[in-house]
Amino acid sequence: MLDINFAQVFIAFIVLLFSLTVHESAHAWTADRLGDPTARLLGRVSMNPVVHADPIGTVLFPILALVGGVPLIGWAKPVPVNMRHLAQPRRDFMLVAAAGPVSNMILAVMAAVLLAVIPVSPVTLGEPNVTAPLAGILSSALRLNVLLAVFNMVPIPPLDGGNVLGGLLPRPIALNFDRIRPYGFILLYALMFSGYLWAIVAPPSRLLLSWLT
Repeated sequence: MLDINFAQVFIAFIVLLFSLTVHESAHAWTADRLGDPTARLLGRVSMNPVVHADPIGTVLFPILALVGGVPLIGWAKPVPVNMRHLAQPRRDFMLVAAAGPVSNMILAVMAAVLLAVIPVSPVTLGEPNVTAPLAGILSSALRLNVLLAVFNMVPIPPLDGGNVLGGLLPRPIALNFDRIRPYGFILLYALMFSGYLWAIVAPPSRLLLSWLT
């Protein structure tokens, strides 16, 4: 029988849900600031997780990962961007894409700072302790947001990393690169189930965590 800590699974899921909500809100807010109101008009500049949640990427896949004890990665519904509303479409679309991972790194840094300044009291049987559970939540937020930032920067469209790379490449090369977009999730699943995705994501994640802790 699986030894599942349901309290830990619940905390990790709530942290992931909040982190994905911030991630997608950052995309929507940045697009709106750069001239495209599409996401704002659809209610995506919001901290309401319901408007961003994807049934598979936000709920099913993360819960299966948590219960199965495998590295937790999830995603939310992509934020729609109409590039015709952007003043400099290639540059601005790249900035919109980068906003999501940047927001996760900001959350990770905030969690690391709070972990450094909050004194954690040792757990004593029969005595209330708020700092230990809080430290656990912050540790989860730190790890998950670093993982989300690195995962989303994998240079495969439609992930943010693919969109950022497409904005940096010369236009003719970027057009050819964008042709793999319809097959992006197939490539992603192939990497995921072959184990190569974790081999790509783990080293930079560990490096960032070592810097933050």
